[in-house]
Amino acid sequence: MKRRFITLLMLSLSVSMMAQMKWNQSYQQYFDQYKDLAIEQMMKYRIPASITLAQGVFESGAGKSELARRGNNHFGIKCHGWRGAKTYHTDDAPNECFRAYKNVYESYEDHSKFLANGRRYSNLFRLKITDYKGWARGLKAAGYATNPQYANRLINIIELYGLYRYDTAKSYDKFFARHAKDQAVNGILHAIYAFNDNYYIKVRRGDTFNSLAEELDVSARSLAKYNELDRDAVLSEGDIVYLKKKKKRVPKEFRGRIHYVRPGESMYSIAQLYGIRIKYLYKMNRLSPDYQIKPGDGLLLN
Repeated sequence: MKRRFITLLMLSLSVSMMAQMKWNQSYQQYFDQYKDLAIEQMMKYRIPASITLAQGVFESGAGKSELARRGNNHFGIKCHGWRGAKTYHTDDAPNECFRAYKNVYESYEDHSKFLANGRRYSNLFRLKITDYKGWARGLKAAGYATNPQYANRLINIIELYGLYRYDTAKSYDKFFARHAKDQAVNGILHAIYAFNDNYYIKVRRGDTFNSLAEELDVSARSLAKYNELDRDAVLSEGDIVYLKKKKKRVPKEFRGRIHYVRPGESMYSIAQLYGIRIKYLYKMNRLSPDYQIKPGDGLLLN
């Protein structure tokens, strides 16, 4: 009877936590940005991509924690004899030593090695790659975190955002992973972001399609075509430049909403904002290509 009561209590707590956990756009953006990197790590080290993503988003506050911003540490790994760069942060005790990395790729790679090369977590690698619940509970049991609800938090994140679907992935987009590595070796200047199943950079003063092509190893002609511009078009600081062909539709979270035109916006800048091709923005609003929008107009995002 007592065992049954405890089981029901734990189930009740789990359901309660799931009910309290709401979809968070920052979390979703984090997963969009790093899912391919997590899948790459899974294929190299046999750590479920769902676990890597859930730990990364939880430990780093979706990449916004002090550790993530100051040291690119997305997994809260402390020094433990680390010989590389260090940063200090108050966690379980004041001013503790944490590992610091040149970029996020190094953090993901070190997290994988930290789990794969230590005896503490060796039993986890006997589990099926799809057993994210076993991995989450095993990480907590092995002492990865002191939070008593750590395993439940990871499981709830994985299930709320459907991260388990990445554990059966057979391939991944190598573009982000490749350039994340290049940043460590070659010091690429532009950060690469993910949005609407695409990647983009933000233009800096003096950038041209030619200079970006040289840095990103993508032809200038292709970059211009992806962004529906001429190769010689003048780029302005802050412009978005997509690195692959844009989509026909906006991301799911924006569908059915209305975008109200602000001063200075154009159909092109709005299409760039949502990562879609301009002709489909006209099409979904049943507008002719020569229609001139004005501030206050409402554009439907289908």
